[in-house]
Amino acid sequence: MLHYDVIVVGGGPSGLMACVAAGEQGASVLLVDKGDKLGRKLGISGGGRCNVTNAKEPDELIAHIPGNGRFLYSSFQHWNNRDIMRFFEGLGIRLKEEDHGRMFPVTDKASSVVNALVGKVRELGTEVLTNSPVERILYEGNQAAGIQLKNGKTFRSQAVILATGGQSVPQTGSTGDGYPWAAAAGHTITELYPTEVPIVSTEPFIASKELQGLSLRDVELSVWNPKGKKVIAHRGDMLFTHFGISGPIALRCSQFIRQVQKKFDTVNVEMAVDLFPDLSLGGAEEEIRSRLSQEPKKAVKNVLKGWLPERIIPLLLSQAGLDGDTAANVVSRAAVTALAAVLKKCSFRACGTRSLKEAFVTGGGISLKEVQPKTMESKLMPGLFFCGEILDVHGYTGGYNITAAFSTGYTAGKHAAEGARG
Repeated sequence: MLHYDVIVVGGGPSGLMACVAAGEQGASVLLVDKGDKLGRKLGISGGGRCNVTNAKEPDELIAHIPGNGRFLYSSFQHWNNRDIMRFFEGLGIRLKEEDHGRMFPVTDKASSVVNALVGKVRELGTEVLTNSPVERILYEGNQAAGIQLKNGKTFRSQAVILATGGQSVPQTGSTGDGYPWAAAAGHTITELYPTEVPIVSTEPFIASKELQGLSLRDVELSVWNPKGKKVIAHRGDMLFTHFGISGPIALRCSQFIRQVQKKFDTVNVEMAVDLFPDLSLGGAEEEIRSRLSQEPKKAVKNVLKGWLPERIIPLLLSQAGLDGDTAANVVSRAAVTALAAVLKKCSFRACGTRSLKEAFVTGGGISLKEVQPKTMESKLMPGLFFCGEILDVHGYTGGYNITAAFSTGYTAGKHAAEGARG
């Protein structure tokens, strides 16, 4: 039976960073992972290029973590996005900033980031066990005391850090293993649900697949509650699929579908696309009239072809109550107003999202009321620490979740080591 200062369970972004922080404190560290390779989720992040963090200021970062982002203020004081950037550049990973503050390695290869991070972990003397699934966490005398593997081997420690992730992207090993271990220590696991996930709709135009594969660029997608109030809106790109919608702004809106469903006890949730976010309603009307006046003999559907994606025109005309074969010069003022209103708010109903297994991020997790934000230590079980997606914290894609993972991982590792060695 071997003894360590700190045992980290889970070799993802937060677990690896926890090992770095604990190792820098001079702690003896054991990293245990059930898979055969460390950093698997990190290796597929950012489309395989590894979006290591985001360059926005802390307050703006928090604003892009709608799932309890304020909890991270304390950990950001220990380790924030600037520290993350300095850390990787110190390992020889040069970074570059892309749109919306996303930070990538100049190599555009996630493998370079993973190799550097794993290399640092090993350099600090961390002992690594892969292909070693954990059976249970040892709790003795109201204190985390180590782990037992499924093969029966036992390792003891002063502190245990659970960095096992959520239930999203399960092919990387995130299958929710840590939740029952936390529950065994008395922790509350809040409801788990998919976030940053494609949205499902049963609208006829979705079922018919007439818009499948159509991308809309620089539009605004919004979610509305049954009282007619806009809940959230995001601007960017989206994609129609055979089951509903996907793309960056659809993923960002997805968690709000669930929120409206739960709050108002409803299945169908209204969504809307503003095709021209920079145009006012009056501006849209003027643009339509101008185009109709330039080609008065043409059918209105043909006039719109040079301006709007051709495949979406029938849907827009249908929602406006306008016959596409109508000649441009006989389209009424009321019809122009109706069409402009649809361009600014093309509505449809969503009925849910794809499954948690298909989500990029898990919503819910370890209740934050039971975790010390300054240290990531359990309030219920001394010596037990949490970091990463196992916590009830989730953000938008774009470097926000990985920033939270690195920050909570570093905080947990540092304080676990200080407590163990103190």
